[in-house]
Amino acid sequence: MHDDPVRFEIREGVAIVTLHNPPLNVVNLPLTRALGAALTALEADDEVYVVIVTGQGERAFCAGSDIGEFDALMAPGKVIPGKLGRQNEIFAQLDNFPKPTIAALNGLAYGGGLEIAVCCDLLVAEEQIRLCLPEIKLGVFPSSGGTVRVTRRIGEGRAKEMMFLGEPVDAATALQWGLVNRVVPKGDALKIALEIAAELANRPPLALSLCKHIIDLSLDLPLEEVIQQSLLASDKAFSSPECAEGVRAFRAKETPDFRRTKREPAASTVTGDRT
Repeated sequence: MHDDPVRFEIREGVAIVTLHNPPLNVVNLPLTRALGAALTALEADDEVYVVIVTGQGERAFCAGSDIGEFDALMAPGKVIPGKLGRQNEIFAQLDNFPKPTIAALNGLAYGGGLEIAVCCDLLVAEEQIRLCLPEIKLGVFPSSGGTVRVTRRIGEGRAKEMMFLGEPVDAATALQWGLVNRVVPKGDALKIALEIAAELANRPPLALSLCKHIIDLSLDLPLEEVIQQSLLASDKAFSSPECAEGVRAFRAKETPDFRRTKREPAASTVTGDRT
């Protein structure tokens, strides 16, 4: 456990997943596998309501891929089984995680690091950090979902600027572009992420999961199909113990206690999952 490149702890229903591969928390196969194992464990834990992903140390959330792995991958047919297949699988696991996720960017987020971050629902960035997709300078391009997920966040023109030029943007620009959700003082990313997570942890978990699922589907399916899936999800929400608790508390002028309600199946039980 001491040498694990990904570690997690749970505080009052919030899991803090830390990328721990010093000095810059670069992505390699052991880190990728460990991230997948952590996500699998946390998804199965009914006492975990929100997941935060952050990096060890002050310099980097994650500085991207370990270039030392490239030598064995630079021949036709090598990179997908040797790196990108598994990496895309695990990043998609984070993207499709049924509970709310927050990236606490405590340092630079480059390449694969930014690709991990944009798999999260919300991004909290410290004011001093830089974000970058520099892969083009190595003769490649973002290949673990960044070309899609970053583009969906900031649009085609800005995504092409980031990926064609490979130059970093500062946190203020990332906020203006919609790449991150909040910019906070240096050293406060995890603190603010925990504050947001504490609020989310007291919200209805089934409704949050269903809402996240439908938002994600809206990027993948035609409008009418998404509306139909939304109706199915709404039926689940309206007939859930969470809704009963929310209505009861509203009428009683009390704060609802959604943790007392029985957990319903996650949003993956709704038909029409993302492809």
